[in-house]
Amino acid sequence: MQLPGMSFFILIDLVLVGSLKAGPIEKGLTYDSYHPRFQPTPLDTLAENELNINYWLNNAQNTAQKLFDHEENKRVAKNVIMFLGDGMSISTVAMARVYAGGEEKQLAFSNFLNIGMAKTYCVNYQVPDSACTATAYLAGVKANYETIGVNAQVPSNDCTAELDKSTHTHSIAKWAIDAGKDAGLVTTTRVTHASPAGLYAHTSNRDRENDAEVIKDGCDPETVEDIAKQLVHGEVGKQLKVILGGGRREFLHNDPDPETGESGKRKDNRNLIQEWLDLADEGENRTYVWNKQDLLSVNVDTTDQLLGLFEPSHCVYNLDRVHKTLTQEPTLTEMVDKATDVLSKNPKGFFLFVEGGRIDHGHHDNWAKYALDETVEFSKAIEFARVKYSEEDTLIVVSSDHSHSVSYGGYANRGGDIFGVAGMGNDQLPYMTVSYANGLGYYDHVDAEKGTRRNVSHLDTTKDDFRFPATVPVKSETHAGEDVAVYASGPWAHLFTGTYEQNMIPHMMAYAACIGDGLKACT
Repeated sequence: MQLPGMSFFILIDLVLVGSLKAGPIEKGLTYDSYHPRFQPTPLDTLAENELNINYWLNNAQNTAQKLFDHEENKRVAKNVIMFLGDGMSISTVAMARVYAGGEEKQLAFSNFLNIGMAKTYCVNYQVPDSACTATAYLAGVKANYETIGVNAQVPSNDCTAELDKSTHTHSIAKWAIDAGKDAGLVTTTRVTHASPAGLYAHTSNRDRENDAEVIKDGCDPETVEDIAKQLVHGEVGKQLKVILGGGRREFLHNDPDPETGESGKRKDNRNLIQEWLDLADEGENRTYVWNKQDLLSVNVDTTDQLLGLFEPSHCVYNLDRVHKTLTQEPTLTEMVDKATDVLSKNPKGFFLFVEGGRIDHGHHDNWAKYALDETVEFSKAIEFARVKYSEEDTLIVVSSDHSHSVSYGGYANRGGDIFGVAGMGNDQLPYMTVSYANGLGYYDHVDAEKGTRRNVSHLDTTKDDFRFPATVPVKSETHAGEDVAVYASGPWAHLFTGTYEQNMIPHMMAYAACIGDGLKACT
């Protein structure tokens, strides 16, 4: 079709490819100090179709037609799957596209037609952490930094304030369970980490993953329950049908880990994994697995509840799983597949929380390769779920808890390596496309004695754990405060548009699924 009233003007401005030297490409050209000129990209290196006017006209018209033909889905969502890319900033999404195949590529969730923006601040901080944000996007209430499942009346690290149940928030997992649906979680972090804990825990300190941390915090473990204990014995935790991720050490004391042989972190002489198994009702089958082979062998027809803990701490990075041939490790997609198989047995449907948690960890260490690879793996799991479940009855929401200080800048070649060089600085040294405002990468890229940058061409940038440059030296790169994107597909996905507070997300998912105490599509 032809778009009405549309005229097209072409401006060709070919920039930086062959040369890193900024400046006029030939004598006599006007030099704009804000927009430097570079050697133009040779046309024979570009995709031939992109040099054609009709390619871009057809691309625009096909995209417009897709939008025109899209109809709002106002059915009730039987299933809701929330995918959370921890630390997945908009710049991370853009760089991951290039890493996945090129600037023109799309990640699976980038193809969703409904997109909004969420404001991520904590009640008491401009830039949030994964605890207060989890309370927002899972329980619908904004809270203080480091706190989970409690309102902002509870200050961080307070041993007694969290005991007041009137301050407790309740997550969409509970809303689903109360409505007769099943609920579960999948994560590449410890299952007791801040993001998944938002489903079931109430604590003033996200670090209290075991009783030893409760004691360390100056609290009484007899009255202040650690997060692992809340997962096994808590009101919501004990009802979760599927729990898959890492974190065996938080559940064990003296019992040796099956992989490392080391003791766990607990001090109370308890084995919470065994306690979870012992909670099975008569005739109920609870299954525990700790490696990929056992996970894939689980018979979902005879499994009522499934617990999988695949590492003492966080699950390994995907790049390590592949390059170090760690065959005991399941992929995020494999975990999502098995989790949804178990949850799908409930005819009333389910709520599943899925976290790609190690995107965040890669950024904190200035390990951009790990972060972007984890983002692509995250996208694969979303693509799998969208194919497995129909848009007619399954709402999929994809978002992030917060951003990071990572930057995607410079004037790199089209089609160039996202992990490569983007240009030349005034110090006549090349700079990289990916950089950070702060982090440990500072020490690798700044010569402290000379007070100058190191030449990146003299560094081994091929390593998976290469640290990318950072401006300010800090032990752990910081989060950032800008809004994060929210992508939605399925029933009532059109609600997820505009810019809104992050705590709106679970309320819109609940509306679509007709669960919780708020507004519902079915009423």
